[in-house]
Amino acid sequence: MAGYTHSAFRRLVADFGGCGAVWTEMLAARQILSENFKTSPWLRRRSQESCVVYQLMVNSGDPLERVLDRLGEAGADALDLNLACHAKSIRSCSAGSALFENLDSLREVLLKVRKLWPHVLTAKIRLGYQRPDWQPRFVERLRLLEETGVDAVILHARFFEEKFKRRARHELLPWAASLTRLPLIANGDLSGPAMLESRVSDFQSVSAVMLGRMAVARPWVFAIWDRTILVDPAAVWRLMYQYVSEDFPPVMALRRLQMFTKYFAANFKFGHQFKVDLAQAPSMEEIQRRTESFFSRDPVIVTHPNVAGL
Repeated sequence: MAGYTHSAFRRLVADFGGCGAVWTEMLAARQILSENFKTSPWLRRRSQESCVVYQLMVNSGDPLERVLDRLGEAGADALDLNLACHAKSIRSCSAGSALFENLDSLREVLLKVRKLWPHVLTAKIRLGYQRPDWQPRFVERLRLLEETGVDAVILHARFFEEKFKRRARHELLPWAASLTRLPLIANGDLSGPAMLESRVSDFQSVSAVMLGRMAVARPWVFAIWDRTILVDPAAVWRLMYQYVSEDFPPVMALRRLQMFTKYFAANFKFGHQFKVDLAQAPSMEEIQRRTESFFSRDPVIVTHPNVAGL
C-alpha cells in the first residue's frame, strides 16, 4: 500500500508476527538505483521481519538488469510486479494497469524479469477493465504470467475502474484459480479468519491471502489468526509514533502517522474525531499532544473495526 507499508510499519507488524511475508509499498524501478538499502524507509529491512517482497512499478523502458542486480546484491527475498495499480500517474508511465493491458509490453517485461531474476517472482493483478470481453482478456494474461515463469499471482478481484468503490468479487476466485496451475493469492476486502471461515466456497481454491487496509487498522491481525492475545491499541499507536520518528524526517513522519491513523482510528468508538484531529495537526509534537489527550479520555475500544468505508 503506497504510503503505508514502509519500513516503520513493517517493523510494527514484525513485532506481533504471524504473517508469512510482507510487501513493500510500490517502488518505482528506477528508485532502486538511487536509494540506500540501509537507511531508506522504502527499502530498509530489519532482521525480525519475515520474507520481504519488493513490489515494483515497471515498464518496458526501465533498466531492469541494473535494478534487479541491485536487488539481488541487497539480498532481496522476492520480487512482485504491480500490474494492478490504476492511478493516473502510474498509467501515464505505461506501468501498473497500463502494462497489464499492453500484451506485447507485458510479455517483454515478464520475459526479461524472469531471465534476470532467479528468486521468487509474483505479479499482482486485477480483473482488467469491465467490458464485454473481460473474461477472455483476463484468461489470456493469466496464461501469459504462467508461460513466462511467474511463481504466483495475487488477485485483487475488482475491475480497474472500480478502485475501492464496491466490494471485491470473491465469488470469482474459484473460477480464476481453475484457470492456472499457479498459486493464487486472494486480496481485497479481507478482514480475518472469521470471514474466510464464513465463505469457504469462495476461498477454498486460493493458496494464501493478502491483507492491506485491515493490517493497517490492526497490525496484530496476523498474530491473532489462530490464537488470542491482549492488545492495547494506545500502546500500538505510541510504538508506531516511535518507529516513524526513527525512520523518517519530521515532515514525512507526520504525514505517515496521519495516514496510518486514518485506518487505525477504526479501533476506537469515537475514532472519526480522533482521525480528524490528527489530520489537522501541524507537527509531530502537536500530533503527539492531541493523541495523548484523546487517550486520556479512556476511549472505548471497538472489537471488530470496520475499515470498508475508509
